[in-house]
Amino acid sequence: MNFSNNIGMSLLGIWLIVTGAVALVPALFFNGLGTILAILAVLAGIFILMRK
Repeated sequence: MNFSNNIGMSLLGIWLIVTGAVALVPALFFNGLGTILAILAVLAGIFILMRK
């Protein structure tokens, strides 16, 4: 997999993994996690729409 060609999907995958991990292991939650996940989701959406 070439990371530079699939950055949007890679960010989406990271977002899905982190979101699922936090739901399964609440100890992973920390202040600011919601903001980080929101930024990651927006970036993934932008790169997917740009097809990068």
